[in-house]
Amino acid sequence: MSNFQKDLTQGSVARHLILFSLPFLAANFLQALYNMADMFFVGRFNGSIGASAVGVGGQVTILIINLIAGLAVGGTVLIAQLIGAGQQERLRKTVGTVFTLYGAAALLMTVIMLVLNPKIVGLLADAQAYDQTLQYVQICTVGLFFIFGYNAVSAVLRGMGDSKHPLYFVTIAALLNIGLDAVFCGPLRMGAAGAAWATVISQGISFLLSVVFLRRSGFVFDFRLKSLRVDRGIAKQLLRVGFPSSLGATTVSLSFMVLTGVAKNIAGLVGTTALSVAGKANSVAILPAIAMQAAVSSMAGQNLGAGKPKRALRTTTTAIGITLGITLALFLLMQTFAPVVVRFFIGDDNGLDPETARQCLEQSAAYIRSISWDYLLVSVVFNITGLAMSAGHTTFSLVVGLTSSLLVRVPAAWLLGSSFGLTGMGYAAPIATAVSMVIDIVYLASGKWKKSKLMQRMDAPVGE
Repeated sequence: MSNFQKDLTQGSVARHLILFSLPFLAANFLQALYNMADMFFVGRFNGSIGASAVGVGGQVTILIINLIAGLAVGGTVLIAQLIGAGQQERLRKTVGTVFTLYGAAALLMTVIMLVLNPKIVGLLADAQAYDQTLQYVQICTVGLFFIFGYNAVSAVLRGMGDSKHPLYFVTIAALLNIGLDAVFCGPLRMGAAGAAWATVISQGISFLLSVVFLRRSGFVFDFRLKSLRVDRGIAKQLLRVGFPSSLGATTVSLSFMVLTGVAKNIAGLVGTTALSVAGKANSVAILPAIAMQAAVSSMAGQNLGAGKPKRALRTTTTAIGITLGITLALFLLMQTFAPVVVRFFIGDDNGLDPETARQCLEQSAAYIRSISWDYLLVSVVFNITGLAMSAGHTTFSLVVGLTSSLLVRVPAAWLLGSSFGLTGMGYAAPIATAVSMVIDIVYLASGKWKKSKLMQRMDAPVGE
């Protein structure tokens, strides 16, 4: 077992969860921090229009990433189960296949999105923020290869049980991004475009440094061009698990983009600003649930691979308890300090007339308070989803995601938004998550997660 692999099938469940999730949580917090830094500096120097541009542009960027994120999910799960089963040769070929597919997908998506971005931004952005939003999205699209590269490295390492090194890499990116944001958006007055360049440059440097470090540290993959090959059998497994996950994540992103369009129709610039600010606040508030989901996926995956379903279940229930305790505190903070959160991003001197500025503050705070009920529910849903992913049951996660996003969240947002404004829209998220939670609890009780679809195919020979 290499220095990057960690055995999660023995020892204290709670201790492993905490030790694995803390670096992951810190890494995601730093990643959210430099995303918030984009909005903070642009909002401070360009006002609500700049903040709206970064918020809407960020949604488009996340959509692009989610389109191929399933490959990373499939890689993390398969790698975790291979380590649990002790299959080192297949592990090496799996890592090479993940990196090859991820790189090809990144290049393809770059070309496609450079063409589609103007139309997508036109549907989402307020007319006043269109130019800055398009600049932000196009620049981020140019840097997709580096963004995907970092996520691929992190996914592989986390599948191995290593959440510390991804933290080191994202720390580099975060510090660089904040520093470049301050320069590009402040003295250079580059606006949303400056924030986008700061993101691309910082993630590019972080990715290149991570590759250099791993090559010098005896990593299972050497990052040489001759090693970038696809094993067909492994690729089929990755896509079998990854495609439903990717489609599900993309659907969720699309549903939130639809919500932005609804908010635009209801309240114009005030609506898109409110969703942009709330989106950044929410991206931090749900980090504990995301971190625990990653920990459950890796830890339960190893235990299912090692034939220990009871330990996989204990991993999930323990993670739910830990996450609930944290998100309850965050929920109370958002309920109490929502106006402070809004002022942090758009400030008081935001270039708007007094009445519009007042509406931005009040409606953004109201939206944050209503959507924050979702924090408590995702603590349950995310962790059960992590267990389903660890078993390779990503089709189940896809069905739950489609039901929640398309059949519940979007219609509820439209109906409640039409009647109660942005406050009503905010309640659509916890309502949709509550439906997902009921389905997930039934799945957990059924015991279907005990049968790993991936491990059923492990006896197939490794391709050449």
